[in-house]
Amino acid sequence: MSPAKAPASPVKAAGTPAERAAKSSAKASATPSAKTAKAAKPAKAESRLGMVRRARKINRELAEVYPYAHPELDFRNPFELLVATVLSAQTTDLRVNQTTPALFARYPTPEDLAAADPEEIEELIRPTGFFRAKTKSIMGLAAALRDDFGGEVPGRLDDLVKLPGVGRKTAFVVLGNAFGVPGITVDTHFMRLARRWKWTDQDDPVKIEAEIAEIFPKSEWTMLSHRVIFHGRRICHARRPACGACPIAPLCPAYGEGETDPEKAKKLLKYEKGGYPGQRLNPPPDYPGRPAPPAVGVSPGAGA
Repeated sequence: MSPAKAPASPVKAAGTPAERAAKSSAKASATPSAKTAKAAKPAKAESRLGMVRRARKINRELAEVYPYAHPELDFRNPFELLVATVLSAQTTDLRVNQTTPALFARYPTPEDLAAADPEEIEELIRPTGFFRAKTKSIMGLAAALRDDFGGEVPGRLDDLVKLPGVGRKTAFVVLGNAFGVPGITVDTHFMRLARRWKWTDQDDPVKIEAEIAEIFPKSEWTMLSHRVIFHGRRICHARRPACGACPIAPLCPAYGEGETDPEKAKKLLKYEKGGYPGQRLNPPPDYPGRPAPPAVGVSPGAGA
C-alpha cells in the first residue's frame, strides 16, 4: 500500500479579491456537467474564531474598496445631521439631501424650528414621505433641544434616545459622525449583510448590534458601519447581489445568491461603482464619484 501523499501547503491566491472572484466564477462555469451533477459535500462548520477572522478580513478589504466611506447625508453641524437622519426614515438619503437645503435655510437652529408653523414644515419636507409624523418629530426634538439642552445637540446616547423620533440607530449616526463617539449603525443594509455574511443570525437590531460589537474593536465601529452600508447600497443588493463584481466574494458564504457573471454583475453596480452620481449634493472632497443633482427648482448651494 503506497503511503498517503502529504497535504499540499496552502498557496495564497494571486490577484485582487475581485480578480479571484472572477477566476472562481470562470472556473465554475467551465466545470463539466457530469461533475456539477454530483452532490456537493456538506460545508464544514465554521468555528467562532474562524468567523471572527473572516469578518475582520472583510472589514479590512472593505476599507481598501471604500477608503472614502462617509455618512451619505449632507450636514454642517450636529443639529442638521440629527434632523436629516430623522427625515431619512423610509426614504433615500438623496431625497433628504434634496429637501434639507430649503429647510435649514429657513430654520437654521433648534429655536427656529421649534417655533415654526407646522404646516410650513410639512410642505418643506413633504418629498421625504410621512411628512406629518416627521414634522411632529423634528419640531419636538427641536423644542427638547431648546428647553432641555440649551439649544445644543447632546453627545450622550442616553440623552439622544430621549428626543422625539430618535432611536439607537439615529443616535449612533449622530454620535459617530458629529462627536467622534464609536457606534454601530444597524440599518436595513447592515442588518442584511451581517446575516448574509454569517456574522449573526439575529433579526433584532439591538441584538445584532451587541453581537457585532463583540467581533470588532470599538475603534472600528463607526467606519465599519459606513463600509458595510456602502457595500450594501452599491454591490451587495437585497434582491440581486452583484456577486461577480464583488471584491470580497472569496470571503462570502452567500456567494452565488446573485449574478456571478462578471460582465452582467457590473451592470448591477450603483452610485460611483456603476459610474453614477452619489447621494450627496455636497460630498466630501475625497469622494471619487459625482455629486447628486439638487431637486428641480432648487439651487445646488441653497442652504450651504
